[in-house]
Amino acid sequence: MGALDLLGALAVVIIWGLNFIAMKWGLESFTPFELGAVRYLAAALPMVFLIRPPRIGWRWVVGFGMFQGVAQFSFGFFALKLGMTAALASVLMQTQVFFTALFGFIALGERPSRPLLIGMALAGVGLVCFGMNFIGPEAGSAGGATLIGIALTLCAAASWSVSNIVARMAQRAAPGYDPLAFVVWSCPAPILAFVALVAITEPAAGRWLDASTWAALPAVAWGSVAYLGWMATILGYGLWTRLLTRHPANRVAPFSLGVPVVGLAAGMLVLGEVVTPWQWAGTAFVVAALVCVVLGGHWAQRR
Repeated sequence: MGALDLLGALAVVIIWGLNFIAMKWGLESFTPFELGAVRYLAAALPMVFLIRPPRIGWRWVVGFGMFQGVAQFSFGFFALKLGMTAALASVLMQTQVFFTALFGFIALGERPSRPLLIGMALAGVGLVCFGMNFIGPEAGSAGGATLIGIALTLCAAASWSVSNIVARMAQRAAPGYDPLAFVVWSCPAPILAFVALVAITEPAAGRWLDASTWAALPAVAWGSVAYLGWMATILGYGLWTRLLTRHPANRVAPFSLGVPVVGLAAGMLVLGEVVTPWQWAGTAFVVAALVCVVLGGHWAQRR
């Protein structure tokens, strides 16, 4: 990689690692469904006027948006609201790699490689370690994480993995489609879905029709929305897509290992979150699993 691409890859790692901090701050002013709506509104508004729709069936675009946007972030935002630290969320969300492999085998017949099977076993041990926080006399103290928070985060990771399968199936249906246009035009569907969920579940949803409600939002809420919509969604995915079009996937993918490292550090330093010994052990196993999956094939080829 040249210096510019290397800086781009490192920027993505930092942007996505800090993403969970922005979510935590945003949830102080919005409900999970409201934050989902404004996130995708911010992501869609500038880009749908600049990028043409992808040449692909709309069922793939809408399906991707519903799983990658509505399902993933509904589960993810509620997890952060109901007892999941930003630090641990950044780690557990990476289990989407293993869910993707499982669903890929079921839906696409993609056989898992040996490094992937080993990685899945290591990740399983890691999840057991996370569960150990809730066993024994100190079960009530789990570093700010709850069992429901962990479960919802895993559901978010599984939803992300389903969107990966949708993207792969779309590639089979329309080879060579523009991935950036695909991501951008998948944003309107989550907006409509989240707005409907807000209208159905929020008794005071009508307050958002009053301009004074928007004017009363603190600066940190606006900053969180801007970061989630423009930085994490548009800039992050845009840079990542550019790297994948310029370099082999096996050179780009290892940079994703830095996301949980940044997320853990940010959660501890910025939010003062605490990671328990069992959670450190679980994190170590999950990161080891990711290393095995991302780099295992490369090591095997060098032998």
